[in-house]
Amino acid sequence: MRKLVSLLAFGILAAVCGTALAHNCPNEMKAIDAKLAAKPTLSKENADKVAKLRAQGEAEHAAGKHTESMKSLGEAKKLLGI
Repeated sequence: MRKLVSLLAFGILAAVCGTALAHNCPNEMKAIDAKLAAKPTLSKENADKVAKLRAQGEAEHAAGKHTESMKSLGEAKKLLGI
């Protein structure tokens, strides 16, 4: 019985965490947009990468691929120094 309760609790926790991450994509995009609005000093190559990753992250979020979206947006934030 304890195992069943533990597994059920873990499943609920995993679902809640997954949902929380899914809803964080827009906040990540807002952080990237705010940093870009401040005109950071970036090489042309890095600026292009950030723009590509930001667009990719938004498309992945819209497609429901939140894990992939968070990865793409995280890479963009890393390039921006966020």
